Amino acid sequence: MKRRNFIQKTALSTGAISMGSGLSYASNLASSKDAHKFNLKYAPHLGMFENHAGKDPIDQLNFMADQGFTAFEDNKMRTRDVALQEKMAQTMQKRGIEMGVFVAVFLKEGHVASGDSDKRKAFLEYCKESVEVAKRVNAKWMTVVPGNVATKVKEGYQTANVIETLKQASAIFEPHNLTMVLEPLNFFNHPGAFLTDSPQAYEICKAVDSPSCKILFDIYHQQIQEGNLIPNMKACWDEIAYIQIGDNPGRNEPTTGEINYWNVLKFIKEKGYNGILGMEHGNSRPDREGELAVINAYKNVDNFK
Repeated sequence: MKRRNFIQKTALSTGAISMGSGLSYASNLASSKDAHKFNLKYAPHLGMFENHAGKDPIDQLNFMADQGFTAFEDNKMRTRDVALQEKMAQTMQKRGIEMGVFVAVFLKEGHVASGDSDKRKAFLEYCKESVEVAKRVNAKWMTVVPGNVATKVKEGYQTANVIETLKQASAIFEPHNLTMVLEPLNFFNHPGAFLTDSPQAYEICKAVDSPSCKILFDIYHQQIQEGNLIPNMKACWDEIAYIQIGDNPGRNEPTTGEINYWNVLKFIKEKGYNGILGMEHGNSRPDREGELAVINAYKNVDNFK
């Protein structure tokens, strides 16, 4: 499943939460004081609960809060209308929802690794544009993907080119206390990506040496790319600023694949992680039933001791 599918409409489930025809879901839901209390800050995305909440982003945010979710991420936030950004930010503040990542730069053919000055300039412009969006929606982190490998440039030069670009990007973000999080991508879904595994991201972050350049550890990607999840997270822990979730195979909610999320999440909690865990995955089942399956899966794997 590709990234763009996470922000589209997801078909989800029947179940205990009902809504009358033509009425807001809110009239039939428990108040926030009765919401489930999660151990960690799991962040759904728009579309994940659309069959219960409806298509309106504000209703969806309220639904998330009523289910006990205290964070939210939106890859497409940078491209949304300013008025909607402001309204979403107001709703999140009112409901106690923390804003997670949005995508600042997701280059595919950008080849920042090539050292091309025009491509670097375009990368940095995306970063500058993202600062105002981050301020508007109270975001602290932005996803950055530097693009594909430059096939005609030696690997060492590619790494040096990416590091230099990220140093310049860090200079844009540092005055605003914002952090770009570098997301290594797996070879199966993103063949040809320059940034692919956690040791590589760790090396780059150490070289950039900025609080504004850290790692986004996507558990789904790294299960495919390198496995050995807990030891690898432990090895680069001091550079991890953000985590995303998805089970493998299928890139759906935890408990649908091979990853032992009870142990992984327990490790994350025991490390004292107070950041956000983005639910960047699809739903394994359609309609309202699938939505409830997602909620129950998180209650299940969050129930660690």
